[in-house]
Amino acid sequence: MIEGNLGLVHSCASRFKERGVEYDDLFQAGCVGLCKAADGYDESRGFAFSTYAVPVILGEIKRLFRDGGAVKVGRTLKEKSRKTVKIKEELELTLGREPTISELSERIGESESETAFLLNATQPVLSLTVENDDGTSEKDIPTMREDDRIIDMISLREILSKFDKKDKMLVEYRYFKNLTQSRTAELLSMSQVQVSRREKKLLSAIRKEMIK
Repeated sequence: MIEGNLGLVHSCASRFKERGVEYDDLFQAGCVGLCKAADGYDESRGFAFSTYAVPVILGEIKRLFRDGGAVKVGRTLKEKSRKTVKIKEELELTLGREPTISELSERIGESESETAFLLNATQPVLSLTVENDDGTSEKDIPTMREDDRIIDMISLREILSKFDKKDKMLVEYRYFKNLTQSRTAELLSMSQVQVSRREKKLLSAIRKEMIK
């Protein structure tokens, strides 16, 4: 199982290239996560191994940044920062978009400047310049990787495959066809309130599976 899924480790490790940690270290941390996933996987629960393994692999790689960053951050600040990021992710699912600093600061009860600080407190250090072959330097701007989308879609599809038909259709109408809650309610013979409540529960379930 481990040998057959090393590709998952490479895909996950590639998401963190050029963020201040050598690729070999990223891969080694990912392999630790893969081994832990293989030990903890329970096929009887009905989830594919990749669905269970990817979050565990990513968790080990992220731990590498948290524990070995060049800039040391206090334990209390780390915990506060992680809670802020978690709340931000919850709001992102609820709102269907990334929350503004103002919305997030209101949710956690902090000033906007403190909220912005907390969001960045445990981020890995990035190099602003790189050395070219000719000795010159340029800004190193991180870009969105295609691997990110592929891994997320694999996980999402596995999670949705466990939903009943009506829940699958609700997610499809709302997030793949971009229909309003009112229109979705009509198609599913539900009220808008029912759609809203069910949607929140489904998003919460998806989020828990994606980040655990």
